[in-house]
Amino acid sequence: MDYVWYAAYGSNMHGERFDHYLRGGRPEHGARTYPGCRDRTPPRRTAPVRLPGRMYFALESLVWTGGLALYDPLDPGETLARAYLLTTDQFTDVAAQEMHRPPGAAVSLTAAIEHGTATLGPGRYETLISPGRLDGHPLLTFTAPWRSETTVWTAPSAPYLRHLAQGLIETHAHTPTQAATYLATRPGAAGTWTTNAIESLLPTTRTT
Repeated sequence: MDYVWYAAYGSNMHGERFDHYLRGGRPEHGARTYPGCRDRTPPRRTAPVRLPGRMYFALESLVWTGGLALYDPLDPGETLARAYLLTTDQFTDVAAQEMHRPPGAAVSLTAAIEHGTATLGPGRYETLISPGRLDGHPLLTFTAPWRSETTVWTAPSAPYLRHLAQGLIETHAHTPTQAATYLATRPGAAGTWTTNAIESLLPTTRTT
């Protein structure tokens, strides 16, 4: 299969942040330098998508500190995401970097595409999920192998939330208030972050 859609529901919704997975480098305020993909061609297309299930924050990000965005497809509700049309090699390189493996490491997509899910390891982003297809190509994302209700929710950091909010604004044409409200109501952020607090993290010049 030549192409797949990578459905990003966390900070990779923000195109500038995702570019570090493709071309390598260290994002602003991040604690990790990424090697990038072997093929650094930009995504062929991007599209807004809504995934069945719920995004939540848990554990601790090694890049941003604070809680990580994770996805439970069995939870009620829906998760806003940005789909990038990538080659299969690009997607496996992105997945390998999320799994703290080198680009080019073997990451099999077959089981996830055929059965909807495949666990490739015990780590936080080592479970592949395929929620369906878009324009004939499989949608794929990654998350943790456990259910959201079995882990301790953790509040995310300000730099991390800024990327998520900017990604929602870019992808779903949200206003800053709409993006902040969505994030402030996700488990882990709810009760710690308010809509106003998240909105205050965004550039004041952004209007769309």
